[in-house]
Amino acid sequence: MSSVTRVTSTAPAPTTDPKAGTEAVRHLLGRVARYTFLCAVLGFFALPLLWLATAPFDDTPTITASLPRFTLDNFRALLDNPYALSSLLNSVYLAAGTAALVVTFGALAAYALSRVRVPGRDALLYGLLLLSSIVTGTATMVPLFELAFRLNLIDSRLGVILILTGGLLPAAIFILKDFMDATPTSYEESARVFGASPLQIMRHIVVPLVRPGLATVGVWAVANVWGNFLVPFLLLRGPEKAPAAVIMYTLYTEGGQADLRLLSTFSLLYSLPVALMFVFVSSRYGFRFHGGIKR
Repeated sequence: MSSVTRVTSTAPAPTTDPKAGTEAVRHLLGRVARYTFLCAVLGFFALPLLWLATAPFDDTPTITASLPRFTLDNFRALLDNPYALSSLLNSVYLAAGTAALVVTFGALAAYALSRVRVPGRDALLYGLLLLSSIVTGTATMVPLFELAFRLNLIDSRLGVILILTGGLLPAAIFILKDFMDATPTSYEESARVFGASPLQIMRHIVVPLVRPGLATVGVWAVANVWGNFLVPFLLLRGPEKAPAAVIMYTLYTEGGQADLRLLSTFSLLYSLPVALMFVFVSSRYGFRFHGGIKR
């Protein structure tokens, strides 16, 4: 008679490492602190946007964000202002004209600097960028005003467009040159073999390849012109030609206090075109930020 011996193996009891538990707690607390900080920063920047979205529909808006008592009287009161809606059209005119000139001349100059070996090219480019950053529009308004006066461009939208274009061109050329350098020259050489002119190469080959860069510079130029106050304020005399940034300065009561009903409503209409333009261009070209330059 054989006996069967049953052998059982007992696994050692799991032991908890105190160091591992401490690291897990620290990791959890770090994530909680990080997300708390991000929520606080997001709330800090979201409050002004929340006020901008609610105050125009409140019959008695204040400087704090709160649930509005819904009304459309603020928009009716804004329509009674003879210069409110026309100032938005003036801003569109100035922004579109400046952006068109900046993109066109910036692309041509960037292409030339990228393809032609000019002595001192990099020094010239960095010098223009440095001077445009140091010598701001405020510091140059006296000579610019004198120049506009001698050219009979005072109280002219064209004068404002030309001055804003000159201020934005150095940075636009600097940005677009990076895009031009990244385009392959083999396509251009092939087109040149078939007899294409430089302008045809620029239009049919280079421009389609650098469209995200052109869109970036266009959005950047429009945003700069849209929020510019000083240049049109000094050069344009009549309120019928003033852009929205200047007309917003006039939305005050007789006592010198800001009329929050009109100011909040006008601010909402003022911010919508640029926001919609950015959303459209971003969805159209799908570029993202990479080191401060969109590609």
